[in-house]
Amino acid sequence: MRNLNQKSVTYTKKDVAKRVAELRDEKVYVAEQWAEAVFTALREIMMKADPELRIEVRDFGVFEVKLTKSKPKARNPRTGETIYVPPRRKTHFKPSKLLKNFLQKPVGVDDLITENSETQIESKTTDDGEKERRDQTL
Repeated sequence: MRNLNQKSVTYTKKDVAKRVAELRDEKVYVAEQWAEAVFTALREIMMKADPELRIEVRDFGVFEVKLTKSKPKARNPRTGETIYVPPRRKTHFKPSKLLKNFLQKPVGVDDLITENSETQIESKTTDDGEKERRDQTL
């Protein structure tokens, strides 16, 4: 278990491409091209937002471009001067239920899924209406 004071691990686009290559049994350089194409497409779509946009990726989450309101009475904290801040666009990510439920579990309750394990989480509703969860290692 990781100490809370330790820095988090950073994954790059190349790390994502390596993972895709493993999952698809493909060469890393081919997976890098796929990853680059996907990220470029997402970036271009988000940059063309006029003024708002929503990109939904099932079982992952939603990327949104939202419009902020103008702030006619914002204050410069250094000088105290009242300034006008025009409306702008901002990005927002909302995780899917699957991802959100996994991330909301207390750390240490279930072993975290490591890079080398492939676990499929299957959720099924029983006859009495309760949800039953079953983890399957592939």
